[in-house]
Formats: sequence, C-alpha cells, structure tokens
Amino acid sequence: MNTAISSNWPAPAKLNLFLHITGQRADGYHELQTLFQFIDHCDYLDFQPTNNKQISLHSELSKVVAEKDNLILKAAKSLQEYSDYQGGAEIWLRKNLPMGGGLGGGSSDAATTLVALNKLWKLNLSADKLAQIGLQLGADVPVFINGFAAFAEGVGEQLINVKPAELYYLVIVPKVHVSTQAIFQDPNLPRNTPKLDINSLMQQNWSNDCQKLVTLKHPQVANALGWLVEYAPSRMTGTGACVFGEFKQQQTALDALAQLPSTMNGFVAKGLNQSPLMTRLSQN
Repeated sequence: MNTAISSNWPAPAKLNLFLHITGQRADGYHELQTLFQFIDHCDYLDFQPTNNKQISLHSELSKVVAEKDNLILKAAKSLQEYSDYQGGAEIWLRKNLPMGGGLGGGSSDAATTLVALNKLWKLNLSADKLAQIGLQLGADVPVFINGFAAFAEGVGEQLINVKPAELYYLVIVPKVHVSTQAIFQDPNLPRNTPKLDINSLMQQNWSNDCQKLVTLKHPQVANALGWLVEYAPSRMTGTGACVFGEFKQQQTALDALAQLPSTMNGFVAKGLNQSPLMTRLSQN
C-alpha cells in the first residue's frame, strides 16, 4: 500500500556572489573559487513513496526534458541503486525557477530529491554521502545538500560554510538559454584568475569571470545588466543568463522592479544563508 504524500519540499535557487576560474584540470573540468548563497525563490517537490521500484515524475518539465537527462529522476535512481532500496516513488514538481539561468534549478531539484527520499525511504545516509552521490549528477548539487551559504573550491565540491550579508536581490531573467558547457568550452573564457585565500576574497569587490564572455555572446544579458547597474551594484550569476542587483532594503528592490521594462522579466528575493530545504527537513 502506498504511503501518504510528503509535500512542499523546497528546491531553492542560488546566486554565485562571485565566480573566479583559477585553472583547468587535465580531465577538462575547471577549478573554481565561488561563493554560493541561497535565495527564497524555489521550485517545490512532493513525494509519495511506493512499494514497487518504479520512479515516476509528474511535471510540465517531463514533457520537455528527456528522461535520461532529467536530474530529478537521475537523483532518485542513483539513491535507489546506491542503497539497494526495493521501493520507489511518485514525484511531483512545481517549476518556478528558469532553466539555463545560472540559478542552479536543476541541481537544486536533484539535491532536494536526494535529501527528501533519504528521509522518506528511511535510508539514514549522511549528508556527506548524499553529496558524493549528488556530485556525480552535477558540480552544484553538493552545495544544495550542504544547505548553507558556502565558499567553494575545486570544481565546486570543496565547501566552507560562510555568512555573507543576507541582502535583497532584484533578479532579472533574460529570455535566453545560456549553455554552461558552451561557456566553459569557449577559448576566450578567462582561466587564470589568481587563487586567493577566503578572507581576502570575502573582503574584495566581487566579480564573475564568465560575465564578459556571456554578455558579448548574448545581448539580452548585456541589456539586462546595463539596465540593472543603474539601480544597484549588479553582476551575473553562474554562467548566466540571470543577473542580480544588490539592495539593503526590500522596498528599494521592489521600487526598482516596478521600473523594469516590459520586455524584461524579474523578481525580488531575499538572500538566505540557510537553505529552506534544511528547515523542511526538520519537519515531518
């Protein structure tokens, strides 16, 4: 007999408050130094454990993303295989985060799937073990499992929890899909930013090494950044396309949002140093 549905598991977006590319390894992966912070803008997932091994996903996304590429299904099946769990799950996704926007939506969905099913299937795997499984799905997955704002090195998997200011952000979502793979393969991407210690990095002006290349390739991103920087210190997150401006007061961010041209989409969100997923995990 199927158990009850466990609902409203958040999969929050993240911002890269800075992103430096410090080198490229022999295997092609890039060495990074970056600072992740969550925002209170989330996808939401519901889960219903089942007695058979079938794992099913119900969402508009499942119509546009092939099953073999769907990170939610990949995450559930990876956890099932690792633990040799004999049951399965029905999963429902309510998608609010843009795809290909640099907000980490797919990785966050995968992390929430691992964390939720670990609890609902009563597997009792550690967060470190879940992060190891998640890293096989994507370099950003461990930070979402970790659940705290973090300074990251390596390919993004070496994490140190930090507490940057929890500001308000106006996030603009340009109508363009930026391929992370294409950006990291581009010969014009800077790959030699000097490595700095965490204290130096936390105190300097923050920047994103991918921003110049992406704005040259995608005028929509350049236009969004050009508009936003008039209102607040602004930059791109991840490999784009989303850009964000920093505001100390929510109302100032909302006032800027009200001026947003009708050709652009955006939202205001609050920075969070603890993921809403951690809060949900502590509940039944």
